[in-house]
Amino acid sequence: MSPSSPRPVRLMLMRHGQTHGNVAGALDTAMPGLDLTDLGRAQARAAARALAERAVDGRAVEELYVSRLVRTHQTAAPTAEQRALAPVELEGIHEISAGAFEMARDHDSVKGYLGTVHSWVTGDLEVRMPGGETGREFLERYDADVERIVSGGGETVLLVSHGAAIRTWVSSRVPEAAGRPEAVQPLHNTGLITVEGHPSTGWRLLDWHADPVGGSYLEDDSAPDPTAEPVSDVEPA
Repeated sequence: MSPSSPRPVRLMLMRHGQTHGNVAGALDTAMPGLDLTDLGRAQARAAARALAERAVDGRAVEELYVSRLVRTHQTAAPTAEQRALAPVELEGIHEISAGAFEMARDHDSVKGYLGTVHSWVTGDLEVRMPGGETGREFLERYDADVERIVSGGGETVLLVSHGAAIRTWVSSRVPEAAGRPEAVQPLHNTGLITVEGHPSTGWRLLDWHADPVGGSYLEDDSAPDPTAEPVSDVEPA
């Protein structure tokens, strides 16, 4: 790192715990969103323990950020208590809006949503979610909050966000992640992707942990969980 280069930030992007919307198979992306299930709360507690164990290299979480949706606040709470941190709410890191598909559970709506996300993670950012945003508009709002995060001064930061949003941002902004098969595969509740770098110098991928960070035994394979399904290359509606 040259004297003029900004200090790299370790950014840990964790998906929230399981929600009642995940269990119901609903495209629940609007504010404030549904609460965590009992399993989701257990995932959040296990994630806090796992994150503490990952700090053996001296890089404990120093700052904690959440979206406006209640499920990220609930997921972050055990880590916030353990680390004595006050989570900071950001406006731009919420889930990719389902638009016209909001709260839908039917096959065609879920495929329409996932087909649009597939277009984005594979590089076509001009596709618009029916009734919602384009990939480029999504990245603009997510990038703006990442800029706010790195300006906070913390070297190791936990960002509790959402499955489709995390996969799309990482696939678009981290060169080693572009085209990875994981980008179109599930990111389970409390799955964790870790990157390091800075918006001005670029990001590198450190780890892509798709299973619950607290242990794969916390997965619920019976839940439909549409925003965690494999991203399909279907024609967007």
